[in-house]
Amino acid sequence: MKFNPLDALIEESRKSRDKAGRTLAEDRRSQQQTAMQLDTLTHYKQEYRRRLHDALMQGMDVGLLNNYQNFIHSLDDAIGCAGVRLQQHSNKVTASQQSWRQQQKQLSSYDTLASRRAAREQLKQVRQEQRRTDEATNNAQARRRSGAR
Repeated sequence: MKFNPLDALIEESRKSRDKAGRTLAEDRRSQQQTAMQLDTLTHYKQEYRRRLHDALMQGMDVGLLNNYQNFIHSLDDAIGCAGVRLQQHSNKVTASQQSWRQQQKQLSSYDTLASRRAAREQLKQVRQEQRRTDEATNNAQARRRSGAR
């Protein structure tokens, strides 16, 4: 089979699509990790609020109260940062999905062109074979006619 530039385009497009897929997978992993971190921080905050409530019900000194409040504020800050990171990762995932879809669309277009090219080539070969068969049949009939004379 001879070299065809379309085949090179298909191969490069496939590589680009695969790379976009790997990027999307990595971006999704990062998003999931950040979501888990956010969830963990939120659970810590709930747990420490519960502990603070229980300690207040039993009575506690001001120093311990300040420690709890400071820790809960630091958890709030961490939750805020994790929320921002999660939004950033979500935006990256969205962009990666769009990139992968674009690469897939391009590859599909090239594959369609290649399929059409292959169908045309197959039709051309079928027609050539039909011509050869017709010629052979015509030649055989002509020999029979000339031999019958």
